[in-house]
Amino acid sequence: MSKDNKTNVMRVLDQKKIPYTEHFYEGVVSGTDVAEYLNEDPARCFKTLVTVAASKQHYVFIVPVAATLDLKKAAKAVGEKSVAMIKQSELLPLTGYVHGGCSPIGMKKQFKTVAHITANDFETIFVSAGKIGYQVELNFADMQKVINIKTADIIT
Repeated sequence: MSKDNKTNVMRVLDQKKIPYTEHFYEGVVSGTDVAEYLNEDPARCFKTLVTVAASKQHYVFIVPVAATLDLKKAAKAVGEKSVAMIKQSELLPLTGYVHGGCSPIGMKKQFKTVAHITANDFETIFVSAGKIGYQVELNFADMQKVINIKTADIIT
């Protein structure tokens, strides 16, 4: 891949010397479709969800694509009374990413981030590379070298 085609996520990983594999997909709309297109276990493919708490603090949650974020468990994991999904229109100005291409890596601002505990279960996991049609596969422990992520049981 040429330097011009790299996403911000890939540039951040390159800068931090974190090994990753890039994957590309076309014409799919859901995370489970992406996993199927890549012929990967959906449990290894994670989506990035951005929330806002009653305190107005924003939090990022990384969950398997086929799973549903449990808002009560998520709030507890970050020490808040409640969290809610942000409006889709707020995603780009807040994170620098569009819906369907949001990555926990390389956001405009680093928010407290929690991944579902199963992220540790795999040699590598998949997350968005910051652009629709692009995924990166990397070791979760390596991802923790780039952003501060804790793990918790945060799905229903």
